Amino acid sequence: MIKFHWKHIAIALAILPFVAVFVAWIGFFNIGASTGHWKITEWFLHLAMRSAVRTYSLAVEVPERLPIEGIQPAAGHFARGCAICHGAPGEPRSPSVLRMLPRPPDLAPVMGTWSDAELFRIVKYGVRFTGMPAWPTQERDDEVWAMVAFLRALPQMDAPTYRELAIGGEGGAAMPANDFETALADCARCHGRDGRGRSEHVPIISGQRQEYLRASLEAFAERKRPSGVMELAAVEADPRLFSDLARHFASQPPVSAPAAGSSDAARGREIAERGIPERKVPACLSCHGGAPRNPVYPKLDGQHASYLKTQLRLFAEGKRGGTPYAHLMEQTARSLEADDIEDLAAYFSSAK
Repeated sequence: MIKFHWKHIAIALAILPFVAVFVAWIGFFNIGASTGHWKITEWFLHLAMRSAVRTYSLAVEVPERLPIEGIQPAAGHFARGCAICHGAPGEPRSPSVLRMLPRPPDLAPVMGTWSDAELFRIVKYGVRFTGMPAWPTQERDDEVWAMVAFLRALPQMDAPTYRELAIGGEGGAAMPANDFETALADCARCHGRDGRGRSEHVPIISGQRQEYLRASLEAFAERKRPSGVMELAAVEADPRLFSDLARHFASQPPVSAPAAGSSDAARGREIAERGIPERKVPACLSCHGGAPRNPVYPKLDGQHASYLKTQLRLFAEGKRGGTPYAHLMEQTARSLEADDIEDLAAYFSSAK
């Protein structure tokens, strides 16, 4: 009977890393994707991935409801950055993608095997060694949850529905955007050519100040204003087109979103006109009303209430950024309570 002394085990463990490095150095392992994984390797990697996602997702706080109103911009982002590997309704994956190792899954059939928290974890942080990237910015959980809502809807989505959500009437996904018409078509997939927006999660930019729109595009392109959706769109557009795009949307007739009916718009108006002096909250209209104190300050009248609430919360968390004046809004937003935000959003969404 062979007996192993602890010293022998210690020596074996000590030299094992050197053996592994030597085996790697001589090129013993075949890294070609054409051969696939050994079955045990494939099983182990899949087990490790699912187990890690399950464990880390325990810390994810799942909202009471998924933001289904964010499905449209999420679909647009999916068409831009995800469908090329995962396919989409009516858009099969290319043969080259099918030769990847590991192969990106067709998402619709596997959505039921993941919880909302697990999907959030995968979308936000990506998966190492698979080509699955992290969300372009780690500061916008609201966008990640919108993508989770889209993924939940994906299994029941037919090709026309998907195409309408992701592309609208523009005829195709436009990228890179090197000329004005192409860039405008790309913007219109979420904003519409008239700038009215195709979702409550998308701001109304028709009639907005040209200086503000250009500054926003520059901030997205330079990654100073976090948004996984807008960063990709702005980075892929030719910066020389920013002025033309801003001018186009600024020239569109302004419109108003449906007013929010669940909050106190009258109290919101009082805050907008007078502020909250005891908390050092200035009057919103001192900067955002009438003749602008600064053309880079946006107009808020008629904006979607849900969009306004999201932006105020991002300012309060220090995640909005953009122009050199963002710090002014951060200080103000941190002094607002949840009811204040609700009431202000209700007032500005109803203001004409």
